[in-house]
Amino acid sequence: MPKLIIITHPEVSIDPSVPITEWGLNAVGRKRPTEFASSGILSNVTQVWTSDERKARETGEILAAPRTLPVNCNLGLGENDRSATGYLPLKDFEAAADAFFAQPKSSYRGWETAIEAQIRIHRTVTEIIQSHDAGDLAIVTHGAVGTLLWCALSNCSIDRKHDQPSQGHFWQADLATLKPDSCWVSLA
Repeated sequence: MPKLIIITHPEVSIDPSVPITEWGLNAVGRKRPTEFASSGILSNVTQVWTSDERKARETGEILAAPRTLPVNCNLGLGENDRSATGYLPLKDFEAAADAFFAQPKSSYRGWETAIEAQIRIHRTVTEIIQSHDAGDLAIVTHGAVGTLLWCALSNCSIDRKHDQPSQGHFWQADLATLKPDSCWVSLA
């Protein structure tokens, strides 16, 4: 049975002076998907889609390279819109992420709400699946929206307890039923 594989970008080079959407992968962040790309998990992938954010595109390019697949981008696969606050130091970001998941119908300081992000990611992934012909489908996105999609497909309430433990994880679902058959698993 073909699989949907949702993958999050791994570690990035954090630079508060650069827009978050333009952060690229750091050395560890490039190494992990390079190792994952040769795993059997991706052996039947026929399409790779990513968000338009640099870190996701770079991850997708690394994963697509061994199979010489093109990388398709879709803005709807982007992380929850946090542009209202921009960069937040780690402690402040973690508190904001806690609030984002704990109050899914409320906006944290102008952020896209978790409900809005969940609807967007679910709609976008559904549209991509409808145009997918055969084989496994790999989608490189971000932790929060990957978690929101997992919650929607698992019939679970939005809760941060379902979030990936750190950057660079994946989960899989049957492409026909969209029922996840795993929680987050580390890339390497």
